[in-house]
Amino acid sequence: MKAKQPDRAPVPRIMDTTRTETVRDVIIVGAGPIGLACAVEAKQAGLDALGIEKGALTNSLLGYPTGMEFFSTPDLIEIGGYPLIARGYKPLREEALDYYRRVAEVEKLDVHLYEQVIRADGETGAFTVVTNKGAYPCRAVVIATGFYDIPNLIDVPGEDLPNVSHYYKEPYPFSGQKLAIIGAKNSAALAALDCLRHGAEVTLVIRGPEVGPSVKYWIRPNLINRIEDGSITAYFNTTIKEIRPASLLLDTPEGEREIANDWTLALTGYRPNYALLERLGIAFEGPARKPVYDPDTMETNRPGLYLAGTVCGGLNTSEWFIENGRVHARQIMQHLAARDSVAA
Repeated sequence: MKAKQPDRAPVPRIMDTTRTETVRDVIIVGAGPIGLACAVEAKQAGLDALGIEKGALTNSLLGYPTGMEFFSTPDLIEIGGYPLIARGYKPLREEALDYYRRVAEVEKLDVHLYEQVIRADGETGAFTVVTNKGAYPCRAVVIATGFYDIPNLIDVPGEDLPNVSHYYKEPYPFSGQKLAIIGAKNSAALAALDCLRHGAEVTLVIRGPEVGPSVKYWIRPNLINRIEDGSITAYFNTTIKEIRPASLLLDTPEGEREIANDWTLALTGYRPNYALLERLGIAFEGPARKPVYDPDTMETNRPGLYLAGTVCGGLNTSEWFIENGRVHARQIMQHLAARDSVAA
């Protein structure tokens, strides 16, 4: 049944979390789009859910570029039956941020923000989720932490310099500057074109022989044309040997080369929080280190602990998105509700 348009209500609380003896049916770690979808589905299934998020609500979306347009149409990133109204064919970052906030408000979801989950003790039916602010008993745990918080480092000298970033926000700081972008996928392509339009002198450093074939079909030709007409300089089959305050040392097919440079965006992708997943006792498989889970229920090798969303893909971060990961919420909550019914 289609839910009504969200109304205004108090924002999810940032709570002072001391230990509580209230046993929740489920604790959801992560309050991004998929974590919120899980919380909505839990409520609709009659389950008492608590969300815990280490940052702001939909924290990962805050890191997206200002004014970024989603690749998906609004209907594909909606949750809980609430319509996402966008001005254009595809929603902008700011429209999505406001949409998810409003869903959380109208559903009155119980979400603890700026609280870090450390571990989950116990077993199915009797977990205790321990955070940096408290400890919470629950019957089941869902991990919906995504992958955007931990960048893939290139591990070269100078990567920790103040003129190096693994995230791209907006083009204005780079106007009139020499900007090197490391990477060849969507984020690198979009940043290169955006910064070029705003007056940066852009150089792409690409490990492979071409612009990534997975770059969206309406973006890739534009970038290739800008490289071919000389607007953007591109070094293919090239890696970074060292990042210096005013230059880059490259390892090119023709040998070592140093180029003048002011700023570096190392847009080489991101990975799940494996340290947390390991502390939770989740097993992994294959070269992509995919977490082990049942695709029908999303339950991991640790009974009572579930996965939802992009974290399920391990290092294959393009396998799951909001549009195909949101279905995990219903799978999990239906499984939990059925289990509680049998136990009763």
